[in-house]
Amino acid sequence: MASQGTFSDEPLSPAGRLFTDPKTDVIIHIIACGKDTIDIDFVKSVLESSVMVQHPRFCSLLVRDKNGLEHWRRTKIDIDQHVIVFDKRLDKSGKFIEGTSQGFTDDGEEAVNQYVADLSVSSPLSADKPLWEIHLLMAHKCAVFRIHHALGDGFSLMSMLMAGCGKVNEGDDCRDVVVQRVAPAKSVESKGRKRRDWCWLLCAISGFLKMIRYTLVFMVEFLLMSLFVCDKRTVISGGDGVELWPRKLATAKFLLEDMKEVKKAIPNTTINDVLYAVISSGLSRYLEHRTPNASHEGLRLTGVAMVNLRPNTGVQELSEAMKKNSEARWGNKFGAILLPVYYHKAGNDPLEWLKRAKVTVDRKKHSLEAYVTYRLRDLVMTLLGPKYPCLFYYKLLCNTTFTISNFMGPLEKITIAGYPVSSIKFNTSSLPQALSIYMLSYVGRVEMQLLVAKDIIPDPEFLAKCFEDALLEMRMAAIGINTA
Repeated sequence: MASQGTFSDEPLSPAGRLFTDPKTDVIIHIIACGKDTIDIDFVKSVLESSVMVQHPRFCSLLVRDKNGLEHWRRTKIDIDQHVIVFDKRLDKSGKFIEGTSQGFTDDGEEAVNQYVADLSVSSPLSADKPLWEIHLLMAHKCAVFRIHHALGDGFSLMSMLMAGCGKVNEGDDCRDVVVQRVAPAKSVESKGRKRRDWCWLLCAISGFLKMIRYTLVFMVEFLLMSLFVCDKRTVISGGDGVELWPRKLATAKFLLEDMKEVKKAIPNTTINDVLYAVISSGLSRYLEHRTPNASHEGLRLTGVAMVNLRPNTGVQELSEAMKKNSEARWGNKFGAILLPVYYHKAGNDPLEWLKRAKVTVDRKKHSLEAYVTYRLRDLVMTLLGPKYPCLFYYKLLCNTTFTISNFMGPLEKITIAGYPVSSIKFNTSSLPQALSIYMLSYVGRVEMQLLVAKDIIPDPEFLAKCFEDALLEMRMAAIGINTA
């Protein structure tokens, strides 16, 4: 929408402008499913008084001035324009079929997945209204939130969602942490204290040098893959224009308890290490299935991971996110890092995947790669405009194999507009890669959405099973170690 910017308009942030370019235009999909029949009028009335429609981003139009600069302009919300209701049920191809929701009991996860997969390619959000909408799939008792990435990243949007949610069972908030003060240790001899001070100083210097080294190495690698270097072609590779290809969406499901069991097998391991190991093992399994003996040992497949740069990686309080000077502020505050996955044939010890994953993730933690990419993107956007950063990121996605996005969701069961939510997951519109991986935890479960170009990866359900089997194998091996 072309328009002359006004004094009251608010300009987009540099990160927000990244997602308004046609090549990097991204819509976030949040899928929330329950078991109760949806009352449309009640949902609309709750939505009209919710914090979401009162948020400046959700009641503003995206306009461009005569110089092509984007601005947010406040407008009046018409709920009927944003709530789109479908009474008919979906078949497995994601198409609506004759019949209503009456007497229909199947949750239709596969049908809903395909519906969202079709949305990810062919359905942009209209610029004639604020850039969000909710699709109510009545027959499947499911709501699909479609929110433009320019409004905020996944962490901001999850804060918004939680601010408008209730708890199914009221009780102690498991986010509260009891902090116990540790009693001060007794005095020690001065010589021992000085020795510890010297050890601490040497460790600090060593850590600083390690940070500088890894940051330089990873940034050189990041720039090369954004300009010249690309992954070797495999059966799961995408490329320029693949974002327009038809999509399929499948879901892999994990128990958080299983991941914690695996985590205990190797000291100082995190859940993210386990997830990374599962992806590494699962992709190797899938390549072996599609092209037996064709992939050489150690073949590299590079993933682009989005990293939240806020101090607290959990769900933020909305009031905190809305403060202008808050480190947890609303918007798009994330950097990108490269996470390489290497093809290996199955070995005798499934935990080898976890050991390799931990080494890679630990090195990434010692670098400032995510922070530097975030600052570099904003600097180039400010100096040169959105064209070059958009081309830069598009080229990076074309040269790599897959994208990973992962964050923690609600720790307790929630309600949306009074309806208990049994499942919640997310994904985005399609990218030039043939595979995008999105993971969200919810009340002890982790659901991994796999959005694929179906002409390149025709069997995403099998790929999902490869990931699930990888975790189960690691769990069985970890149980043997933990009980020894």
